[in-house]
Amino acid sequence: MILQQNIAQSFHSPVVRVLLGAIALGLLYVLWREVRKIPARLFTLMATAFVDMLGLLMIIPLLPFYVKTLGGAGIDVLGMHFGIGLIIGFIVAAFTLAQLLSAPMWGRFSDRVGRRPTLLIALGASAIAYLIFGFAHSLLVLFLSRVVQGAGGGTVGVIQAYVADSTDPKDRARALGWLSATTNLGVALGPVLGSFAITLGKRDLAPGPATLQMGHAAPGIMAAALCLLNMIFVWRYLKESRDFNEQPQAGEVRRTSSQAIWRVISHSREPSSRLIWIYAIAIGAFQGSFSVLALFLNARFQVTEQTIGYFFMYVGAISVFARVLLLGRAVDWLGEANLSRLGIVLLAAGVLGMPLSRNLGMLALAVALIPLGTAFTFPCVTALLSRVIAPRERGLYMGMQQTYGGISRIIAPLFFGWAFDHIGVSAPYFFSSAFLLATISLGFGLDKYARPGRSAMPEGLKEKQGAPDS
Repeated sequence: MILQQNIAQSFHSPVVRVLLGAIALGLLYVLWREVRKIPARLFTLMATAFVDMLGLLMIIPLLPFYVKTLGGAGIDVLGMHFGIGLIIGFIVAAFTLAQLLSAPMWGRFSDRVGRRPTLLIALGASAIAYLIFGFAHSLLVLFLSRVVQGAGGGTVGVIQAYVADSTDPKDRARALGWLSATTNLGVALGPVLGSFAITLGKRDLAPGPATLQMGHAAPGIMAAALCLLNMIFVWRYLKESRDFNEQPQAGEVRRTSSQAIWRVISHSREPSSRLIWIYAIAIGAFQGSFSVLALFLNARFQVTEQTIGYFFMYVGAISVFARVLLLGRAVDWLGEANLSRLGIVLLAAGVLGMPLSRNLGMLALAVALIPLGTAFTFPCVTALLSRVIAPRERGLYMGMQQTYGGISRIIAPLFFGWAFDHIGVSAPYFFSSAFLLATISLGFGLDKYARPGRSAMPEGLKEKQGAPDS
């Protein structure tokens, strides 16, 4: 207990806050230097993704605390007791289920009508979802807000397709790293802005004797306002990347969403299928264990809703540094396939190190490996996927990657929430590490698709694709 109190007090220490401020300033300086290397067409997309992630991360760290406030010690349904960890798992899974169902449709929609209008519609859905979240007074309404958010949040594949449209194959991992850097800047700053919104919600905003307080709705209102500003920005500055004059090549097979989804299962040894499986298992293991992160940190280190923002700021800051300073050089040195395997090992080590930490220093060291692992893993896997699919189906396959990742993110939070409630607060992180390491074998043999000067034949141009790695 004394150890936990010391760790909790350290989050309030002026020294820690000054250090975090210095990290933030250094982060902004590095971004200012690197921004000159970023193509203008990608910079606009990065700004859009940053503001979108800023609004999302205002909400995500607060979600477990809202669930705990509305759900108490849990609820009883039909004679069964659902603990708070499992309830959080269901609400997190609701977002992912809606995202899972919408991602292939958004991908195909963007292939047909364009990336830009697709993003505008999605941002509008997000604004509505944030308002529902802000004014939620029951678990049911909170659940509804996550469903609406997920339905509009199936456009990650659309953004990735936009990057693939706009860059050469050899530069895609680096470009995806730049995009990830801006989204992780949103990860770093969003929770802090969410904590500020909570404080602002308690203040009287009306002059004179009248009273006007946003209360607990403040984070949702501010996030919705950010979405509206982002829609204006996209409408004004983001240019369409989809080339509608491109003609299909001889022998190209265009699949429906259902056909493409089934092919990942029926032809699981194809390069695209293996890459999608790597992404799905890894993202589920990582994000699923993080669905109970707030509860784990509260139980082990007494982190509260007022201090958890600093944890995300630390992770987000390292993520940005890794993607901006390290990813491009590491891809040139190791190649995308080898670097993705190194990323998996670092990610697994970081997740495993969290429950083994006995003080703040050990926790900080273990957590630092996590953003390094994600920076090296997911951009490389997505860049490799963009090489082995036809350009006319990028939206579909990038959306399908998110669909399988969504299936994993539905199952994982439920499993890890159950493990948290019934096995122990550390159990989710031991399971997560094991699942991550299991994906390494799926990446063997993919190195040839990352060789400089070589681009794999898109699978959409093959009439027969039954042979593995063909």
